[in-house]
Amino acid sequence: MSLASFKCLKIAIILLSFTLVFSCGLTGEEVGRLKINALSKTEDQLIIKEEHVSLKKGDELGVWSEMDYKYEGELALRFKVEVLKNGEPFGAFEIDPTDKNITFKEMKSSFNGKIDWSFTGKNTTIPIKEDGDYTFKGILVASENPTLEINKAELVLKK
Repeated sequence: MSLASFKCLKIAIILLSFTLVFSCGLTGEEVGRLKINALSKTEDQLIIKEEHVSLKKGDELGVWSEMDYKYEGELALRFKVEVLKNGEPFGAFEIDPTDKNITFKEMKSSFNGKIDWSFTGKNTTIPIKEDGDYTFKGILVASENPTLEINKAELVLKK
């Protein structure tokens, strides 16, 4: 191996290491995942997924969405999440997965009016004000659109 090749290899290893360290620090550690992956279309057919996470005062919980879906026309998607703390009702929130402040691996294409969209995105951060065992119960709802095909729709919880 020539000296120039060795220097290039060394630089590549340093850049790769920096990228891995930076991306782990930027995204956080996954502590839970709600693998919803289907719409709740009626009150009688709710598809509820839940995840239990022990959190401490001062933690910041990042809420991310991992999406892969196709549709035509207009579409509004929402994750609806109920939160329990130590088994008691604590709060609720809604997330539009397309409303994200950090995005990775986004691919969006449109052909003849059909949109094919996949991404991982950070939607919000929740500051934890009290120690506890938190339960997150989520569903996915959407505006009426018979062309919607969901391959993946998951909420990821990261500290």
